[in-house]
Amino acid sequence: MAKRAVVLLSGGLDSTTCLAMAKADGFEPVCLSIAYGQRHLVELERARKVATTMGVRDVRVVTVDLRQVGGSALTDDIPVPKDRTEDAMSHDVPVTYVPARNALFLSMALGLAEVVGATDLYIGVNAVDYSGYPDCRPEFIRSFEAMAQLATKAGVEGATFKVHAPLSGLTKAQIIQAGVKLGVDYGMTHSCYDPDAQGRACGRCDSCLLRAKGFQEAGVPDPTVYTNGVR
Repeated sequence: MAKRAVVLLSGGLDSTTCLAMAKADGFEPVCLSIAYGQRHLVELERARKVATTMGVRDVRVVTVDLRQVGGSALTDDIPVPKDRTEDAMSHDVPVTYVPARNALFLSMALGLAEVVGATDLYIGVNAVDYSGYPDCRPEFIRSFEAMAQLATKAGVEGATFKVHAPLSGLTKAQIIQAGVKLGVDYGMTHSCYDPDAQGRACGRCDSCLLRAKGFQEAGVPDPTVYTNGVR
């Protein structure tokens, strides 16, 4: 029986690629998706579809309402920035940053790992083509990994937790190319921060712009359905 790993799965391009990589590494994935009050709830539907299509047998969905915390355009009544340049994206922490989100998500994944007997966690953070989020940096991942040893029963009893962030040093184009080689169908995924009621991507938020740029640079057709009908 394959060794288990907990994979954080949002239904986005990065987390879906990360799931494919975990499977390629020989792990039996236990997928964890978080309903945190995000305005782009369509991603949870995509996560379920991705997990089913990729043969994941154990999928968990945890609900935590970060709207009660607020402070982000993804959970609060704050406009999502549109049409920003790459330079603008790289010089500040944008309002789409959700305070402490990855710390919270990894903590939930860590708890689930203890329950299912796993010591490997996968998260699709990216520190190259990303929107300036501090909790996507390699130093955060390594710090959390060290904390996991101290904060868990398994850790103090000798287990060694590993947080895999295989996309960390890759560009969006390299992520897409790697996923294509692993057979990922990116038409299932969703990346937009501000989709319409039908779940179509706006094509103008930071995430949409980085995603479109990645497909173009990878030389891979973009399967995204946008609000203007372009595919």
